[in-house]
Amino acid sequence: MENKQCSDAEVDNLLASKGFMNKYIARLLKIVDKQYYMLPIGFLFGLSFDTATQVALLAISVTVGSLVLNIPLYTLFIFPFLFAAGMILTDSTDGFFMNFAYGWAFRGTLKKLWYNITMTSVSVLVALIAASIETIGLVGSQLNLSGPFWGAINVVSGQYWGYVGVGIIITFVSTFLISYLIYKTKVKTKIDAIPC
Repeated sequence: MENKQCSDAEVDNLLASKGFMNKYIARLLKIVDKQYYMLPIGFLFGLSFDTATQVALLAISVTVGSLVLNIPLYTLFIFPFLFAAGMILTDSTDGFFMNFAYGWAFRGTLKKLWYNITMTSVSVLVALIAASIETIGLVGSQLNLSGPFWGAINVVSGQYWGYVGVGIIITFVSTFLISYLIYKTKVKTKIDAIPC
């Protein structure tokens, strides 16, 4: 059997035709064909449950503080401004990093496949760990469970949850760097092209 080399376009077309969700949303994915189309999608993502909950909680705090506790209004706006500054810093840094990472990955089909497999695996693992900690903490608090295990879960999901977020960021950056190094030293030297 002849082992010819595939072009990037052939591999992209092959990958685009696969997948469970692609059957249902392929036409929808073709709508977003320019980068600036992502702006309204990002805006809708910004209105997601977690961000909307945070903003609503801050608004309620400001209202209650100004009406009930007679705290000056300008003092109460410190927390929303700090929240906004933290979100801007974190999201901007994430955007710059992801722009660099995807820019590297999309320079070749093999890089794209390698990057997607690596980062998707890490994303699934991080999501499972974070969701497990959150779910176990919720179960423990609702059922009033106690003991060393439940105490540790409550401490992690309460006091140290911010450190978990920093750990997730470090995990993604280090995974990208390790994946980049492995690709450069091992994968690229062993595989010159993807067989069709």
